Amino acid sequence: MADADVQSPTDRERESEESVPETGEVVPGRFSSDEVFQRIVADADHEITSGFRELFFSGVAGGFAITITFLLYASLSASTESPVLAVLLYPLGFVYIIIGGYQLYTENTLPPVALTLERLASLPALVRHWLIVLAGNFAGGAVGAIVLAYGGVFEPAAAEYALGLAQNGIETPITALFFKAAFAGLIVAGVVWMDFAARDTISRIAVVYMAFLAIPLGNLFHVVVSFTEVVYTMLAGDLALVTGMTEFVLPVLLGNTLGGILLVTVVNYYQTSERRLEIEQFENVRRLSVREMLLGNLAGRSYVPLVDTLEEFVRDPDSYRILVPIANPRTETRLVEFACALASAREKGTVHAVHIVQAPANRPLDDGDRARITRESERLMDDLEQRVQPEGAAFETSTIVSSRSFEEVFDRARRTRPDLVTIGWGQSRLWNAARAERPLDELTNRLPCDFLVVKDRGLDCSRVLLPTAGGPDSDLSAEVARALQSTLGAEVSLLHVVDGPDAVEGGERFLDYWASDHDFDDAARIVDDSGDVETAIETAGADHTMVLLGATEQGMLSRLVTDSLHLDVVEDVDASVLLAERPSDRPLVERLFGRGRRERRHDDTGSDHRAE
Repeated sequence: MADADVQSPTDRERESEESVPETGEVVPGRFSSDEVFQRIVADADHEITSGFRELFFSGVAGGFAITITFLLYASLSASTESPVLAVLLYPLGFVYIIIGGYQLYTENTLPPVALTLERLASLPALVRHWLIVLAGNFAGGAVGAIVLAYGGVFEPAAAEYALGLAQNGIETPITALFFKAAFAGLIVAGVVWMDFAARDTISRIAVVYMAFLAIPLGNLFHVVVSFTEVVYTMLAGDLALVTGMTEFVLPVLLGNTLGGILLVTVVNYYQTSERRLEIEQFENVRRLSVREMLLGNLAGRSYVPLVDTLEEFVRDPDSYRILVPIANPRTETRLVEFACALASAREKGTVHAVHIVQAPANRPLDDGDRARITRESERLMDDLEQRVQPEGAAFETSTIVSSRSFEEVFDRARRTRPDLVTIGWGQSRLWNAARAERPLDELTNRLPCDFLVVKDRGLDCSRVLLPTAGGPDSDLSAEVARALQSTLGAEVSLLHVVDGPDAVEGGERFLDYWASDHDFDDAARIVDDSGDVETAIETAGADHTMVLLGATEQGMLSRLVTDSLHLDVVEDVDASVLLAERPSDRPLVERLFGRGRRERRHDDTGSDHRAE
């Protein structure tokens, strides 16, 4: 060990003396209610921003762990006449879940609800979180029930006793079932509160054990245990699943939920002081509006990030705004310069560059972390503005620190309502975080504005190739090409691909019409009769420095972030590639089942053309 790492006794004594409070101060032996609440909100931030896969499989693990409780309770009850001895190992499954950090639905009546009460997360985000965890718990419990029913784990007496557990719940009157479940919900939410108040693992285990021991002793009901019992009885007995769900599981679910929320969360929330978040990470961040809290992304944001330096925002209706989200201000200068060139073609063009910093998902940020990250980001963005030196366009910057960086692109777009989002595509970009976040279809198939995804290979705009077959995405490509033409003097070439020599004349008529309609009368025109769109683009792209492509089939963004956009031309050409996508009103059925959006458009020349 280095000398610098060794403390002398004098050093340790000095540190000890310095840590002693001044006269009149008291060293607390436990967390105050305000501090407990702060810890819960910080933990809830990580939970509610977790991706579907992480939440679901953590819920599956939690549901399967409940099988241990079911197994031991039935086995001990069948082998002893003492009800107290029979329940001694009942809490073991819950100890595994809470100490192991698995997701349990009834635990989530406290932390995410606290975040929602603070207007830091929306009700849709809360419900989504609940549904994913509950689905995972039920899936894990069902797997455990299948193993117990067909794996020969139970002794005959224990198997017989286990069959009667679900029947006992069904025979309990609905009202009694609900209130028994409400008390169980109170106990579980109380355990969560005390778990955050505990300072060591031994105390946490003792609290969890004693609290969950009260559930069987009080003849109370827990929804995941109840579901596991119902599935087991359905498989090993003659219980109908619908009967078990409606007459047993559903009343217990409602009771657990309302018991946890009303009897613990709200009471504990209002017992904390008005200063409960004074030193918490969200103190300087604008809360969700009432409309955002109720509607989530439909009204703007669904979640407040850890740090957001954007002040109250009022959109200038006459301006043309381009949002440029970047992960690294040092390496994405050309992307911002390109956005400034597009904005300068407009009378009141504005570029808003937002630095999105990926926050650590496994620990909350303290005040020092937030201040340090914000200072460093502001320095980098100031340097970026000096390098870009935007002319003819207003330039704004802001910083977001969040554990769900890709999602923040869409939330910022909904909040500031830009006309265009220009984002870089590739390594060290925001794509790396995309697959770990929310279901991508929800984000990428409901675009809040036009999107332009840039594959940067120098971003030389001198010779631009614009393949087109008509449609809104090609219209967006045309707008970008005209802006580059007016600001940077770009030479634009139009490409249209037809199926064979017999279709060349119709293709030329289409291209003439399209060029005239989009103010490209002087542009060079290429009609390729090979019928192979990608090969035609690759061949023509060899003589150009930039290629503008419209979205294809089910949508460009959703396919990019899932690595299912199989356009070899994007990798094969040496030019920079720009992928343009315009929002489309897709039918609800198409959104739910992910059908492609491949269209055939009919233009005024009387020919059908495939959307590129």
